[in-house]
Amino acid sequence: MKPGSIVRAVFLFLGLLWASPGAAQTTTGRIQGTVRGPAGEDVAGATVVARNTETNQRRTVVTGANGGYVLPGLRPGPYELTVTRVGQGTQSRTVQVGVGQTLDASFTLAAQAVQLEAITVSSGTGATETRTSEVATNVSRQQVEALPTADRNFLSLAQLAPGTQLQNATLDGQRKTFTAGAQGAEQVNVFVDGASYKNDILAGGVVGQDASRGNPFPRNAVGEFRVITQNFKAEYQKASSAVITATTRSGSNWWESDAFVNWQNRELIALDRFQAATADTATNYDRPEFEKLQWGANVGGPILRDRLFFFGSLERLEQQRAVRVNIVPPAGYPALDTIDFASGNREFGQPFDAWLGFSKLSWQHRENSFMELSYSMRMEEDVRNFGNLDSYQAATLFNNDIHTGVLKHVWTPGEFLNEATLSLQNYRYNPAALNPDVPNRFFGFGCCAQIGGNVSSQDFRQLRLSLRNDLTWTGWRMGGEHVLKGGFNLDWLDYDIHKRNSENPRFVYEPWFGGFATPQRVEFQTGDPDFGAQNTQFGVYLQDDWSPTSRLVLNLGVRWDFETHMMNYDYVTPSAIVDSLTKYQDRLFRPLDPDRYFTDGDDRSPFYGAIQPRLGFSYALDSQQRTAVFGGWGIFYDRQLFDHALEESFALQHPSYTLFFALPGQTPTGNQIAWDERYLTDRNALRELIGDTRFNTPEVKLLPNDLRPPRAQHFNLGVRHAFGTVEASAAYTGVRSENVLTFYWANQDFTCPERSFAVAGCFENRGIPGWGTILMADDAGKTWYDALQIKVDRPYRGNVESGRGWGAGLAVTIAERETQGFNDLFTFPNATDYPRQKRNDEPLRIVGNWIVDMPWLWGVQFSGLLNLGTGTRLDVGGRFDCNNEATCFAGGGFSPEKHSFIIPDAFAYRMVDVRLRKDFLRAGGNRVGVSAEVFNLFNFDNLGCYSTFNRTDANFGTASCTISDPQRLQIGLEYNHR
Repeated sequence: MKPGSIVRAVFLFLGLLWASPGAAQTTTGRIQGTVRGPAGEDVAGATVVARNTETNQRRTVVTGANGGYVLPGLRPGPYELTVTRVGQGTQSRTVQVGVGQTLDASFTLAAQAVQLEAITVSSGTGATETRTSEVATNVSRQQVEALPTADRNFLSLAQLAPGTQLQNATLDGQRKTFTAGAQGAEQVNVFVDGASYKNDILAGGVVGQDASRGNPFPRNAVGEFRVITQNFKAEYQKASSAVITATTRSGSNWWESDAFVNWQNRELIALDRFQAATADTATNYDRPEFEKLQWGANVGGPILRDRLFFFGSLERLEQQRAVRVNIVPPAGYPALDTIDFASGNREFGQPFDAWLGFSKLSWQHRENSFMELSYSMRMEEDVRNFGNLDSYQAATLFNNDIHTGVLKHVWTPGEFLNEATLSLQNYRYNPAALNPDVPNRFFGFGCCAQIGGNVSSQDFRQLRLSLRNDLTWTGWRMGGEHVLKGGFNLDWLDYDIHKRNSENPRFVYEPWFGGFATPQRVEFQTGDPDFGAQNTQFGVYLQDDWSPTSRLVLNLGVRWDFETHMMNYDYVTPSAIVDSLTKYQDRLFRPLDPDRYFTDGDDRSPFYGAIQPRLGFSYALDSQQRTAVFGGWGIFYDRQLFDHALEESFALQHPSYTLFFALPGQTPTGNQIAWDERYLTDRNALRELIGDTRFNTPEVKLLPNDLRPPRAQHFNLGVRHAFGTVEASAAYTGVRSENVLTFYWANQDFTCPERSFAVAGCFENRGIPGWGTILMADDAGKTWYDALQIKVDRPYRGNVESGRGWGAGLAVTIAERETQGFNDLFTFPNATDYPRQKRNDEPLRIVGNWIVDMPWLWGVQFSGLLNLGTGTRLDVGGRFDCNNEATCFAGGGFSPEKHSFIIPDAFAYRMVDVRLRKDFLRAGGNRVGVSAEVFNLFNFDNLGCYSTFNRTDANFGTASCTISDPQRLQIGLEYNHR
């Protein structure tokens, strides 16, 4: 980041602190309603005061001519609402404002003061939000604290929202992410205290989640969060799927502190059916070494009562695990007998260590002015990428660091409100080979064994300086009540990438090539590994929440986003590529449009078309606003990953080479060279060989000049209703997404109708002189998602002192997911082979949660998560191996076997996690308790790795692995002070 940019941003921010009125829904909530008299008449001039009972922060508003009032920009928390008017009685009630919520609280004044029964509207409410068209689920602080999660990753609780799915949520899971609908994790965005955690450069959607076992944020610092899966408003940017907006905890007028320690080892982990079978048949079987220690503490309270508050938290995770290397070469190959595999066959430690920290200062320096300054950090170190047939030499040391600072100011002058946020975030992704100088030797048995160092090391950095300002005005009353909002975000980003992929040569040994005596080939990359760019992202929006009547709300918004460097706009296609592909265009299977794929540096321009209208409505069917119909439609743009956008440059700047060797004693033919033992240790000798034109044939990747960012249309229609304290909603939700990027092979394809490798000569590779594989990117990938989403919530209501309270929820998703034209970043061979089909499709998913205080059972608190699914449909047959009808491809044609749980033979995925907590000491506001969490309580084997290639195979439909962890127990000790 240029220093001048930082200085300009700081001065701009300081000016906005004092100059601009506004508000943001990304970190705050809203209360609005009407005040009426005894006869139902509108009461103008009544004073409504909202007092935060934790900090004494007050907001005051006066009702308009129609008796309406709006209190936007309220920090999540408990509020006492008081309504007064000269000549009429005062009324008050309490509500709990959740992040992103719009709550209705109306009053009817009497002739004398009335203390209404306390109405606590939890941040988990749905039906009370009659004034929004969003499809969203709030996860409360009680749920964050009490629900069982094995790794304390707050993103794991995103599954409480219908339509979301978790990925790799296991003990060994790497790249723990969440998705929504039919789109990938890259299309989500997460905001914490208004700061975007978007990963611009790598997969995973959220910074730090690509290839990590760890958590994005300390859980004991998360106040609550909101999962918005459909039709989010114009405030939110850079997401075409779901958005999570989280708020952190703050200090209050009372000092409070918490501490915890959780522990687990291998004796507390059961065996799944495959491990148990191994234990039964191998007398020397033992569980791998495993121990997990996770501890943390937080403290918060007043530095100056009612004015200045502090909150801080720290979490530590230490995992000590072991992975066994067991390379057993096949018999009958004397060359393998000369290699000492046995000395490396044992268990090796695989430690994972992580620190998470957060601190915040909150200052109420005037009644209408509030400031926050916070800092969070995440630091991880992980040793991995070895085990089984991969030697410990091939291990990688993975470092993952994120540091984020946020400065925020909220100003409320009368009918205006301003929230300005300045954030600075430094993200580093750094997997490095432990032994980069030891040559990698790859053996084609067992598919496949390797010794020597890992082939790649990477160092990716993303520095984001972000300025955001959100504006609200509640004084416009033309044709009804308006909450008019506008705002912008301006982000300056530096991308700094060192991509040393395959710089350690890999020597490949095959059984058919001299019986493993010498390598058949060597694969490596060399060249300049350094890439970087500066990018500026700008977004602006305008939103009007218009209430023509007290029952009807129209959400009318539009957003525009722009960025200067989503891809290499000044890239010049080398003339050698232009000349070769033009000359040999008849060898390509895909038509080459020179205007689309060749550029002289002036043929690409930033995308200006990200105009995103977002429309919605909600209509209350009754005067108490207990039942509401809602719906909406909107357009949402995301962005292409920078790592994908630099592929065309990377292919030429750091090209791949494959050199083939002749057997000892044989004369090299074609593109072979004679084998020399010095190639194993002398990399300069290898690099000298690539000067030979036979081997200097780099891969070519072409990006379209008109590459567009991912785009989705959301639409929904539903109903909400409150059955007393139980809130329910049901909605049809649909998403149509497009502009999904993938690369297709241009000079390789099938030439027979069967499109099968089984037909001799059907697959053809047409070489282009001087070049290797030709890949052409396209953004033609699409997804379809249609679902019925049902949500029932009874928000937790309880009292710590009495030990009484309960809450529960249920989320049901009945859905269909389809994709077209893509499989992953490198589709093979082209879009023809990926028609519209069911993919990642699960027809039914049910997620339940509960928290129950049981004073009659020694004061135990019982909470849990229930997760049931019909299982993801799998493809049948081989896409390119249709030998006969039994092996022909059928997309999504196999449904996993079902098992019983409550409903007979209904679910392929079953998971019940429970948590028990019991306090053994209560004195002077202090509590000390123990907890026991059992994950996969019934030790269900959720099966995977099904054999689905050949319908006539005896093992067809048989599973060979599990996709979830077996039963495991975690015990903990907790301390709380209030």
